[in-house]
Amino acid sequence: MVTFLELEGYAVDAVSSTHDALQRLRAETYPIVISDIYLDERTGLDVLEAARGKDPQCAVILMTGRGSMETVMAATRGGAFDYIAKPFDLDRMLETVKRAEATLAGAESEESAEIDDLPDTEMIASSPEMVAIYKTISRVAPTDATILVEGETGTGKEMIARMIHEYSPRAKQPFVPVDCASIAPGLLESELFGALRGAYTGAERDRMGVFEAANNGTVFLDEIGDIELGFQLKLLRFLQEKEIRPLGSPRPRKVDVRVVAATNRNVQEMVDEGKFREDLWFRLNVVRILVPPLRERRGDVTLLAHHFLKRYNERYQTSARLTPSGLAAMEDYSWPGNVRQLQHMMERLAILAPQQRIDEAAVREAIDMMEPRETASDTLADTEAEQIRRVLSTTGGNKSRAARILGIERKTLYRKLERMGL
Repeated sequence: MVTFLELEGYAVDAVSSTHDALQRLRAETYPIVISDIYLDERTGLDVLEAARGKDPQCAVILMTGRGSMETVMAATRGGAFDYIAKPFDLDRMLETVKRAEATLAGAESEESAEIDDLPDTEMIASSPEMVAIYKTISRVAPTDATILVEGETGTGKEMIARMIHEYSPRAKQPFVPVDCASIAPGLLESELFGALRGAYTGAERDRMGVFEAANNGTVFLDEIGDIELGFQLKLLRFLQEKEIRPLGSPRPRKVDVRVVAATNRNVQEMVDEGKFREDLWFRLNVVRILVPPLRERRGDVTLLAHHFLKRYNERYQTSARLTPSGLAAMEDYSWPGNVRQLQHMMERLAILAPQQRIDEAAVREAIDMMEPRETASDTLADTEAEQIRRVLSTTGGNKSRAARILGIERKTLYRKLERMGL
């Protein structure tokens, strides 16, 4: 990196320890500082503190292969210019350095929310996509903006909502999750807005709704795409007016609630199909966070596996350990259940891995045990799967040729392979 930046015309001083870095920062002032986070007995966060303490305008660029919510929040709080996940292109670093150079003159450091007692969290990743999400959370958490989190089941949408709440000024107030898909459409209004006694058959007492119970806090509306069109207008009015009208009440009541919504469906497609109100979509979509599935960030599997294993070894007083072959098997798997599936598997392996050794065989066995078991009613699906395997074997794994032989579109074949875990 030093050679690359020097060839680009920059004067670069390089050191190989935090001790040398801190000594150099005491002696000189640098407009730009680049540091890894995990170095030796101290970290890049100490370098960040020293550099910004010497010169509040200093642009500090941090990089790491072990990103986590805590380090991103600490870096944001400390005023880091940017936070880059390894591995990265040198051109990416050059672009970041040029941006820092361009904003140095007259730049003012942004204040970030003070956060104490950062929690332990499974939101740990090194993929650029997840680091970008951490940075988005650090910026939107202190605001009251409505957030829409989109992603497949098990990707951690509720966890992101909780992080937004915990790093916001509302952190000491209630966080109330609501699974909209599990509530009957006719009951959702009373569940969210409340109801007075006698408002409907069986309403023998006043009932406080979720929005009122979460006053001054955050409500997480999961599976927002499952809300019926008829109720969507009432939800839109609430988001616009911040008022609720319990069933049977003659007058509305003001409440102060932040809403974070989530869905595993493509809401834009639902809008195009007339299944979701466009005005509600705009209201919810102030800030949109797209959570990638685990299969698209396989580099995070190792970090998450170690994280969960450490948790469950401590919980169950076990000493299970991962082997290279076990990790390779995990990285090769498609993880249809995403992070939640990986978490459950690591819990199982911490308890049941033979000789507390998590190798390829243990991982394969755990995958087989966690996937749905075949029954007599699965005969047709089993036959189809066997046929697909034979055709793929014949084509040497060429999916385009296999799809043509099977008489299906390539994207259909991909879906079937994903469902089969191949």
